[in-house]
Amino acid sequence: MDPLPAFFLTLLLISFLGIRYRVPPIFNLTGGALFLGILTGMPADQLISVITSGLGRIFSLFALIILSGAIIAAVLEEQGDIHQIVKDIRRYSGNPFTVSGLSGYLLALPVACSVTAFIILSPVVKGLGSGEHQKILLYCIAIGSLISFGLVYPTPAVIPLVQSFAPTLSPALYDALVIPLSLILLACFLVLYQSWSRSRGIQEEVPGGFEGSSRTSLKEWNLRAYAPFIVILLAIPVGLALGLSHGALIQVIMLAGATTAVVTATPEARAGGLQRGTKHAGVIIFDICGAGALAGVILASGFSESALGSITGIFPVLVVPFILASLIQTAQGSRVVTSVLTAGILAGTPVAAAIHPFALIIMIAAGCFVISFVTDPFFWIISRTTGDELASMIRRYTIPLALCGVALYVVALGIQFMV
Repeated sequence: MDPLPAFFLTLLLISFLGIRYRVPPIFNLTGGALFLGILTGMPADQLISVITSGLGRIFSLFALIILSGAIIAAVLEEQGDIHQIVKDIRRYSGNPFTVSGLSGYLLALPVACSVTAFIILSPVVKGLGSGEHQKILLYCIAIGSLISFGLVYPTPAVIPLVQSFAPTLSPALYDALVIPLSLILLACFLVLYQSWSRSRGIQEEVPGGFEGSSRTSLKEWNLRAYAPFIVILLAIPVGLALGLSHGALIQVIMLAGATTAVVTATPEARAGGLQRGTKHAGVIIFDICGAGALAGVILASGFSESALGSITGIFPVLVVPFILASLIQTAQGSRVVTSVLTAGILAGTPVAAAIHPFALIIMIAAGCFVISFVTDPFFWIISRTTGDELASMIRRYTIPLALCGVALYVVALGIQFMV
């Protein structure tokens, strides 16, 4: 069968299994990889080899990063330091929507995972509201964590794009351009969530457990809560001075942050954090490895040539990266794997050559936001945490992220036409 229709049949199968039977992503996506390989006539031995290679590649790229981030988050949570960080943010803002969204935005960067940030922050931010108001705040965490995870270097979703399309670009310069953009985008969505909540008469609760709004003196800061993040920042210039590549640098700085969290922790927090962090990281790693297996088969099946030819024959060149990333994101749900796969398909092609690297990165990132539905593991995690049904999830999660993707694509077009 031609790779393009086989791809869409695989997408339907994965979506059905995800909706009807809630099959865990590692099994659903690996099964989808087998199904796609069989449909495209791939020999059995080659199919198994491609699947294991796809699993292994994603593991080697991101296992240490995700494990380090999960350990940092778990150790800090064991000691109550996450609560302290949110409390410190609360001192500078009395708006629970801002506290929730900004907490998700900030924590997703050092822990290198939007899912981890959401899981860790959820029980803390629940103290800012109750009922429907609490649910909206949880969505603010999710949106905030996804915006930073999908746009800011050095998260696993951004690293493959920068390495493929702008290897000589300074990470500091990239973030100097992207961080203001991402914060403006976050602010817009927090305002929309707050306006939407008030228009429906959802009562805003007075935050509890967070004292005052006065600024914090240096003596009041819990430096242990920020030590892993400080070390991560300090390790960046050291790694660059040693001549580390972008890929090696992120591994080293995340390991340095995790080591700092473990060393500065109390014995009880150290033991509990290592156990919980390792367990949580394992779930995330296996999920994205399943997506890596599907990504490997997609590439080996000839999908890239078939899809790229079909898309470029229908759509203008400037739309191709956005459409391609949207299709891949819809199929397997992992933003990390979407970045890896889209970069692999487009690198060295006339499409990539025709678009400014910075605009190209934003276009692909935009595509990662557009269809966040049943193949997205984060979709089900938020559903379980909030208790919302499918219709509410679409209204409060899928549609806002789609709007985010469209807004980013418009910004990318503006960048392309200005440079």
